[in-house]
Amino acid sequence: MKQTVNLSAFMDAFHAYKRCDQFGYTALQILFDYLEDMEQDTSEELELDVISLCCDYSVDSVADIAENYGIDLSDCEDEDAKFDTVIEYLQDETQVCGDFEGEDGHYIVYCSAF
Repeated sequence: MKQTVNLSAFMDAFHAYKRCDQFGYTALQILFDYLEDMEQDTSEELELDVISLCCDYSVDSVADIAENYGIDLSDCEDEDAKFDTVIEYLQDETQVCGDFEGEDGHYIVYCSAF
């Protein structure tokens, strides 16, 4: 028996597992949209597994991603160039779910299981 999950139920599942703070509202919305699009593109239904999603996906700032993966940003003249360099690296290595501007910088939601 399958159950259709909307954004509200998706968020509730992360709250129930006390994992909502790992992503935050905006990142969870991006992740939900990405997974929903993936289901449509592949015609395969996904099972909601909060723990697995928390292990496989991350949201980090551009600076943190560059530091964590050793991406050289020394030739980047501005924040846009840094973003472009990091997003290009991630697109080559894994799946990028989306990005957003936070209060203290630009953030990217991506599959970190690579």
